[in-house]
Formats: sequence, structure tokens, C-alpha cells
Amino acid sequence: MTETPAPLTGLRFSKGHGTGNDFVLVADPDGERDIAPEQVAQLCDRHRGIGGDGLIRAVRSVHLPEGAALLEQNPGAEWFMDYRNGDGSLSEMCGNGVRVFVHFLIDQGLAALAEGEALTIGTRGGVKVVARTENGYRVDMGPWEFIFPAQAQERGMDSLVDAAGLDVARPALSVSMGNPHTVVALADLAELDGTVLTVAPSVTPIPPYGTNVEFAVPAEPLVTDDVGNITMRVHERGVGETLSCGTGACAAAAATRFWAGSDAPDLWAVAVPGGTVGVRFFPGPDGREHVELSGPAAIVAEGVLA
Repeated sequence: MTETPAPLTGLRFSKGHGTGNDFVLVADPDGERDIAPEQVAQLCDRHRGIGGDGLIRAVRSVHLPEGAALLEQNPGAEWFMDYRNGDGSLSEMCGNGVRVFVHFLIDQGLAALAEGEALTIGTRGGVKVVARTENGYRVDMGPWEFIFPAQAQERGMDSLVDAAGLDVARPALSVSMGNPHTVVALADLAELDGTVLTVAPSVTPIPPYGTNVEFAVPAEPLVTDDVGNITMRVHERGVGETLSCGTGACAAAAATRFWAGSDAPDLWAVAVPGGTVGVRFFPGPDGREHVELSGPAAIVAEGVLA
């Protein structure tokens, strides 16, 4: 028999976003407030709830099994970003979400971070280091990798994606940023605008845990002042189309850079419906290539559930 979750009456929350990717945020430092998947879905409902692409709970890492495991190797990761998709399902990571999460910690007085300083955060996609900048935050998202490396290296693609509004299924490349992404390159902005994302695209073969799907249009010219430029839309697992996806922007830049060849730049500007984020590739301390995501974060409202 399934237990009825405790009501959320009196729960304090904030609403925040990063380039339009929006979240309900809850501070639960001691891990005392379990929020059931159906309650997450209710809170994220845009008509009957607060509305958001997902819910982020701020918990000290020691109070979650996943966080405690990370603390063994990363004792500085005091805070864990417990992130749920808008349908209540767990998600490994969210690049826009982790910026908003750190901004929320500062706003709530749970952390202090001056410009240029960094905070180590635990997530289900591993530890992320978030630094405050003049205009927002930058995040070392860790290494990227192909989900199907043999197919990617041999053919430059590993799957086919079919979406409403496209005349035929398109070749795609699947990239892991700690969570899965499948990137499709389209010919122009008109084709991007005509792609219908109210229905989840079909991906064949689909990665083992599902995938987010990015549709990207390279700029013409692709590179200006040593910065690559692409425009992107995304359908996120458990959410639908969102105005922005940070890990998706990183994946789209990684795929486009791979397709562009060895002369492609390390700096990218990715335009999404909610704004523009920056992506940078650099050698990581573990000997692998890492990806840095930069962009703004904002808290727009606070409230208490009735």
C-alpha cells in the first residue's frame, strides 16, 4: 500500500531561472522535507501550481546517500542540488539549474560567494565547481563524452531523430554531460522554427536512460572573432520544450565542434529562446577535456504554499 505523502502546506519556496529555464527552489538544509514525485509535478504545473521546468531542493550533502558518497572524495561539497524534472522524475544534472541553485543559496544566506570565488556543489552528475562572475556564474561541468563512441568516431553520427515538422528523420550525435543528449544539426533557422517540440522526438537507438534532444543551427559564418556560434532549441526528458538547457547547450557545442573538425574553436556562444549562454572547452585537471558553462541566474519570487 502506497503511503500518502505529507502535505506541503507552509513550505517556503523561491522561483528562479537561468536564461528562461525556470525552477521552484526549496531550502531543506537538514533533509527533513521529502517531496514526493507527484508533489513535484503539482508544484511545477504551470496552471495549477507554481510552474517550472523542475524543482531544486537545497540539502546538505551529508543528509543524502548520493551526497555522502561524494563527500568522501570532495569534503568541500557541503551542499547537494537535489534536482527533479517537472514530471517528478530524478535528473542527474542541470547546467542552468546549478547556477540558479548557487544564486539561491546566496539569496537565502546559506552561502557567501564574492565575485571570482567558487563553490563546490554535489549533484547526481558528480561534483560541480561554480564561480561567481561579474554577470552571473560559470560552472566547470566536467568532462564530456560520446554515448556511443564507436559509431560517433566512425560515422560522425550514431542515431536518427524524427520530429514533427521535419520532412525526414535526421542523423544525430549523442553526447553525455553527466546526463544524456542527442544533437541534431539543421540547415537554417526556418527549419528550426518549423520543428514541433510539443511532442517528444523519436530517437533510434535511444540511449539507455532516455535522452534530451537538441536541434542546432550553425551560424554562417560559424566562427566570428574566434567564437563559434549556434542557435538551439531543446526537448528535455520529463519536461518538454524549455527556453534553455545548460547541459544541452554544452552538448550542442561539443557535437558541432566535433563536426567542424580540428580547427574549430574552444569558445562558443549558444543562443536559446531564453537568451545566450557561453561554452568553453579546456583541459581538465583529470587529463580529460572539460566543458565550462557561463550565464546569468535570477531569483524572481518567493512565497509560502497555502
